[in-house]
Amino acid sequence: MQIMRAIHGRRITRNDDPAPALWPAMDDCIIIGAGPAGLTAAIYLARFHLSIRLFDSGSSRAAMIPCTHNHAGYPDGISGKDLLAAMLAQAERYGARREAARVTAIERDGPGFRVVTDQGAYGARTVLLATGVVNHRPKSLLPEVHDPALERGLLRYCPVCDGYEVTDMRVAVIGTSDHGMREALFLRGFTRDVTLIAPEAEHMLDEACARALDEAGVVRVDGPCGGWAIEGEQLALDTAAGRMRFDSIYPALGSRIRSHLAVAAGARATDEGCLEVDDHQRTSIPGLFAAGDVVKGLDQISHAMGEAGVAATTIRNLLSEQRPIRR
Repeated sequence: MQIMRAIHGRRITRNDDPAPALWPAMDDCIIIGAGPAGLTAAIYLARFHLSIRLFDSGSSRAAMIPCTHNHAGYPDGISGKDLLAAMLAQAERYGARREAARVTAIERDGPGFRVVTDQGAYGARTVLLATGVVNHRPKSLLPEVHDPALERGLLRYCPVCDGYEVTDMRVAVIGTSDHGMREALFLRGFTRDVTLIAPEAEHMLDEACARALDEAGVVRVDGPCGGWAIEGEQLALDTAAGRMRFDSIYPALGSRIRSHLAVAAGARATDEGCLEVDDHQRTSIPGLFAAGDVVKGLDQISHAMGEAGVAATTIRNLLSEQRPIRR
């Protein structure tokens, strides 16, 4: 029996048992996600003279960064959008192809994979997942307040990235329990004025958490939070203690790891949803790799880029083992 399928805009014929001779009609690697990890991998793989396809759903968390000052090489800082644009231009210079599409499934298909998108299905010898995470936002914080507050630095999500920018300012953390405590204590290294506000009702803090906050001088305020508004140069909200205003507020509400495509394909993940990979960014499915925030580790651009470099080099070597790469 023969099966017809479209790859690279043309239809090919193959037997039920695909032969390596047909692999040239497939992409060497499909990258899912066009954030710092995906774009770094695209640069590496394109420069290895491999055929790659980069799917971008347009939802990279990095695009939300107004200006990062801790990314090496940019002493005056750079916005997330400008950084991504520069990385994409570099990848395209070497032949990488970016396609606006949302991937809906990854399936094993003979020696490679079938990647299903809202634009069609595509074949690849390997797949790299670089889909990142989505931050959980306070429930009552509407986009018309959230987005301009984020742009002005009144709302922030990454104290590792930009804690320096709130040095000696009045800062709040929206969160509770161990996660909220740890973020508040981390920010205490940048300013004395830190308030931990419960997102819903009363704080859920055990004795050890409460003691650590008290020893650090972190003020605790119960929720719920609401009535968000930009008031002058501050972000204001209602709490159980009344209306409060801060120079900057950090939601510490966790995130949703976008690993569902790999998990649905059978890849192992942690209870939190982070994909499990080895030292070479290989998931539990041979030929499927992952890099960046979708993998457990430090959620930083530099870290994501490093993982992508490791993944891309491993992919190149794997493909060369299957069929020697020669010019």
